[in-house]
Amino acid sequence: MFVALDKVFTMENVLYLGKGALISLGMAILSLLIGLVLGVLGASAKRSRFFILRAIGNFYVEIIRGTPMLLQILMLFSVVPSIYTAITGNVLRINVYLIGIIAMSINSGAYSTELIRSGINGVDKGQWEACETLGLSSWQTMKLVILPQAFKLIVPPVISEFITLIKDSSLTSCIGAIELLKLLRS
Repeated sequence: MFVALDKVFTMENVLYLGKGALISLGMAILSLLIGLVLGVLGASAKRSRFFILRAIGNFYVEIIRGTPMLLQILMLFSVVPSIYTAITGNVLRINVYLIGIIAMSINSGAYSTELIRSGINGVDKGQWEACETLGLSSWQTMKLVILPQAFKLIVPPVISEFITLIKDSSLTSCIGAIELLKLLRS
């Protein structure tokens, strides 16, 4: 049996789907940018000489990468407002898109931490030694020599992470379903 596609692909439906695609794309771009900032901080923590920073970086990466994205979204949607209400007594209302972006950013930050750390570790050890021989400070070494080379190693996995974020943006629709069920109950 064939479905009449002319009734499905109306201009109104195509525009509706296009709007959804733009929202998903915007959420993915914003989440990737925030995630990269978190990734730089996480990679710096994991490469730190201080044990406590390494421990915090490892804890963040292991917990976030070890839990499903849907669970992270639902935790932010239900647990965080409940904790806020318990502490302040006020009801916290957060935009669904904002929750999605925050959850996707935190998740992307954990993956970006490992992408950036592995990109830096992928630069040949001889480059580090050459910088040390030339008398460059650790900041100059990182800024002028290591990061430009690591950037080439990091770009392909970051593109893959962006594609994953586009796909993961569909998980934020579960928040809308929960809101709909709450509305139907009341």
